[in-house]
Amino acid sequence: MNQPLDVITVGEAMAMFVAQQSGDLSAAEQFIKRVAGAELNVATGLARLGLRVSWVSRVGDDSFGRFVLDTLQKEGIDQAGVTLDGRYPTGFQLKSKAENGTDPIVEYFRKGSAASHLSLQDYQATHFARARHLHLSGVAAALSASSYELLDHAASEMKKAGKTLSFDPNLRPVLWRSEGEMREKLNHLAFKADWVLPGLKEGTILTGETTPEGIAEFYLNHGVKAVVIKTGADGAWYQSADGEKGAVAAVHVENVVDTVGAGDGFAVGVISALLEGKTLPQAVARGNKIGSLAIQVQGDSEGLPIRETLGEA
Repeated sequence: MNQPLDVITVGEAMAMFVAQQSGDLSAAEQFIKRVAGAELNVATGLARLGLRVSWVSRVGDDSFGRFVLDTLQKEGIDQAGVTLDGRYPTGFQLKSKAENGTDPIVEYFRKGSAASHLSLQDYQATHFARARHLHLSGVAAALSASSYELLDHAASEMKKAGKTLSFDPNLRPVLWRSEGEMREKLNHLAFKADWVLPGLKEGTILTGETTPEGIAEFYLNHGVKAVVIKTGADGAWYQSADGEKGAVAAVHVENVVDTVGAGDGFAVGVISALLEGKTLPQAVARGNKIGSLAIQVQGDSEGLPIRETLGEA
């Protein structure tokens, strides 16, 4: 129970029903059940690479909640920080079957979910102290005011304890009252992180800058140590507080099956490599590789590799 952890993360997981027929969701009759959730995707990817990972959340005392817990056990993810909440349900989502590499349509049923009631009560100091790294994303930050408070507190405490932090903005504008509030709250968290991992469009929304260099400088000027920006088909741009910077080309993919989860796969690659002591360019290259594997399989985490299939020397 008290074994050391490499990474701890906080977020929401939902049951996900993926349509097996393309076209409008209203016409779909057959679905495959999976688990979805940005932070859980990252936890899953890191665990498959052999890191010791804990995921902190709340799930309902229902079949969806048990499905999430079963998934954690199957993936070898520590669930000591998960609360089974009998008052509120586990959220779920419906996802269309996309073709030709287009983004699928996703309909969410998460309002009032157990995870949206995450709060400072879910901060167990002894549990968080087990980990050497904290990964946060803008999804959990957007769930509720109390969930944001938990993330902010966890970030401050881990930073105070000398642990490293990574932050993926993972923008969900529909969950915020305004773009201004989203920008202010997420940048507040980002400034506490060592590594910030935005997409190019996300970075522009959050900083007002339109170039990878401009976005990186914005965060570096606020104390962040390294910024890695996903630049779509071009790959990624990285820049560090030490002045190291450059682009890493994308891995070409012939057949894009499902784009959801690509950013989470990218985060898995960057975080795992940096925690292993690899260089920033090596970490970005691994991020590109895992992101490319994620989009070749239907499902949010199904394409995340185990270390043997990662193909690294």
